[in-house]
Amino acid sequence: MAFTVAIDGPAGAGKSTVARKAAIALGFTYIDTGAMYRTIALQVLEQGMDPEEAEAVTQVAQQSQIVLSPLDTDGNQTVFVRGRDVTKEIRTPEVSQMTSRISATPQVRTVMVELQRSISRESPYGVVLEGRDIGTVVFPHADVKVFLTASAEERAQRRYHELLGKGVEIRFETVLAEQIERDQRDSQRVASPLKIAEDSHYLMTDGLSIEQVVEQIIALCVEKGYRAEGSMSS
Repeated sequence: MAFTVAIDGPAGAGKSTVARKAAIALGFTYIDTGAMYRTIALQVLEQGMDPEEAEAVTQVAQQSQIVLSPLDTDGNQTVFVRGRDVTKEIRTPEVSQMTSRISATPQVRTVMVELQRSISRESPYGVVLEGRDIGTVVFPHADVKVFLTASAEERAQRRYHELLGKGVEIRFETVLAEQIERDQRDSQRVASPLKIAEDSHYLMTDGLSIEQVVEQIIALCVEKGYRAEGSMSS
């Protein structure tokens, strides 16, 4: 079984950036679970589907043929759905909102969880995953569990500047309101709600750099037996 690092936390906490950098530093496979759900949301939007139609949305998930490329040296990963590169398309605000809705569907989560576990089984050294329920549902026996978070205002500011950098015109108040709404939806959903695993390490990132957070995660891995070059101590 591959050495598993599970990073959970609310939207905008920096999980993706931290997970990518940690995966590169550790020499592990990075599994962007959020991107996987986003691909389903994108298809639901493109097909004009009702996200409440669980059976139809689940069928989309089953037929998606999602492939995640290895990270390049800059930490970028290409996301494919049935051979189509959707890396940029899945990062719009509309897809973000739809993702939160369809990810609450139990049948969709079942499909995605099995795919995530399958990718992990094929990894030669270890995997780093980030999401909402990695340490509680997907990999409850992960070697290292981290709950990464930041204040709602801090997370909204990060998202706001990210969107501005992509040329998206939006007000900060709108981003903050969407942030708070998504937090409520993710924590109150019936299927795998956002919560902290009992054995998870709680990391509040306000005021910390990405590098400082990654260093803390690597230190936790070392405590659990990780050694350089993807090998484990005996």
